[in-house]
Amino acid sequence: MSRKVSIVGAGQSGLQLGLGLVKKGYDVTIYSNRTPEQIKYGKVMSSQCMFDMALENERELDINYWEDTCPPVEGLGVTVPHPEKPGEKLFTFAGKLEKNAYAVDQRIKMPFWMEKFEELGGKIIIKDVDENDLEDITAQSDLTILAAGKGSIVQMFERDADKSMYDKPMRALALTYVKGMTPNKPFSKVAFNLIPGVGEYFVFPSETINGPCEIMVLEGIVGGPMDCWQDVKTPEEHLAKSLEILKTYLPWEYERCQNVELTDDNGILSGRFAPTVRKPVATLPSGRKVFGIADVVVVNDPITGQGSNNASKCTKIYYDSILERGDQPFDEAWMNDTFNEYWENVKDVALWTNTLLGPPPPHILKFLGAAAGSQKLADLFANNFNDPRQFFPWWLDPAKTDELIAENA
Repeated sequence: MSRKVSIVGAGQSGLQLGLGLVKKGYDVTIYSNRTPEQIKYGKVMSSQCMFDMALENERELDINYWEDTCPPVEGLGVTVPHPEKPGEKLFTFAGKLEKNAYAVDQRIKMPFWMEKFEELGGKIIIKDVDENDLEDITAQSDLTILAAGKGSIVQMFERDADKSMYDKPMRALALTYVKGMTPNKPFSKVAFNLIPGVGEYFVFPSETINGPCEIMVLEGIVGGPMDCWQDVKTPEEHLAKSLEILKTYLPWEYERCQNVELTDDNGILSGRFAPTVRKPVATLPSGRKVFGIADVVVVNDPITGQGSNNASKCTKIYYDSILERGDQPFDEAWMNDTFNEYWENVKDVALWTNTLLGPPPPHILKFLGAAAGSQKLADLFANNFNDPRQFFPWWLDPAKTDELIAENA
């Protein structure tokens, strides 16, 4: 008798987990509030640059279908504009990744995974699930997982005040998918620009529904000059506003955009949310339990590009834990233990991401300046995005940062 697992949400974590479990003979149902067609022809959902550790989890399940077609991300660079000399750089560097990263538009990835999931015998139900539906779903499942990180249903999971550093949004976010941008030389990269007191901009190559593109991500400090999306009404206005910001603060990035156009009218997104950690178990009125995964339990600001990476890593831990559980009940203690294993892996990632939302301390600016003169430091910084736990303990410790700089000078 195979165990019945129900997953609400058809994103990175829901589908990765569903595909893994159905291949192991579990009876899996995924609930999605949109059909594959609605996802494919809808709005972009995120900017998702996945590094090698996260991609390895997909390779293990044999669900990594895009590495041959997707433009690779071969490195990661940082530029800080000069505070006193507009149009000039204070410093800049680019590190080479040991293994390429890849960014696939979720409008390609999720519909394809949904199709594969059904081919393997999984069941997809198109329904916008609410709390009442969860009562029915949990009643007929051995395990119910919420993998939908947005919507009112997530509010069933209590915010963990001890683990959440912020209680309000720290950035006004805007994504723009474009074609025609001048490529980075000598290798493709995430080009990360840190504008003190204003916000951040990063851009990287991706594959979208109509071929290769670049994803532009603007992160404006709330209340600052880049917090400017409220009155933008059309896709054309969105692109124009993005380019106006680059022209003002990052002329070298604006230079790359002389021939850009939107990939499609749905290739834009703007909004804001508070980085939040939630308790992993929600109790329904009946007393039955729902287990949260990925963005439901730990949602970070996109400033470090870790969202889909964390989702993949969280899913791997949950998947292994489900398999190890065998026929034993998926009770609340097991849920908490499984989440705690994930939290041990992700707490430093969350802390590192949250520190980047504040002004950079002197020792970090010193490190970034040193990386501009040391390829070893530049490469180290770039490769730590694959496993951000490697930023610790030096990231918080000026003395250890000095040691690191001295070792790699």
